[in-house]
Amino acid sequence: MELFLSLCLGLGLSASCGFRVFLPMLAANIAAMNGWITPGENFEWLATWPAFFALLMATIAEIGGYYLPFIDNLLDTIATPAAVVAGTLLTTSFIQIDSPVLHWGLGLIVGGGTAGLVQAGTGFLRLLSSKTTAGIGNPVVSTAENVASFSLSGLAIFLPVIALVLVVLMVLWLLKKLIRLRKS
Repeated sequence: MELFLSLCLGLGLSASCGFRVFLPMLAANIAAMNGWITPGENFEWLATWPAFFALLMATIAEIGGYYLPFIDNLLDTIATPAAVVAGTLLTTSFIQIDSPVLHWGLGLIVGGGTAGLVQAGTGFLRLLSSKTTAGIGNPVVSTAENVASFSLSGLAIFLPVIALVLVVLMVLWLLKKLIRLRKS
C-alpha cells in the first residue's frame, strides 16, 4: 500500500511539473519540511532551507516569465525537457524500491513520461493561443496552468489517490487529442 501511495504522490507531482516545472518541487519541499511527506533515502535535500530558497526563486521567475508575451513560448521550449527531469526526480524521490534500475526506471517512465506529456499538451495550447490571439490570450492560459499546477500538487500531497485518478483522466484526454490532431 505504501508503494502505491508513493507512486500516486510521485505521479501527481510529476503531472504538475507539466504545468509548471518548479512549483510542484517547491510544494514538495514545503510539505517535506513540515513532515507531511517524507522523501526517500538520498533525497533528504528536498526538505532543506537551501532547496526552499532556490525553488522559491525559480518558481517566481518561471511564473513571472510565463506572463511575458512570446517569452512564454520560449519558456515552453526549455520547460519540456526540464519538466521530464523534474517529473523523474519527484517520482523517484518518493518511491521506495531497492533496485536502482527499477527505481529510476519507474521514475523516468512514470514521472518523466507524465510530466513530458502534460507539458507537450500545455505547450501546444499556448502555441494555439499565440496563433489565434496574437499572444493576448496567453496570460489566461498561464493563469490556468498556475492554478492547475498548484491544485494538483496539493491534491498529490494530501489526497494522492484522487490526484492519480485526475492524472489518468487528464493523460487519456491529452492522448485522445494528440491522436486526433495527428490524424487530421
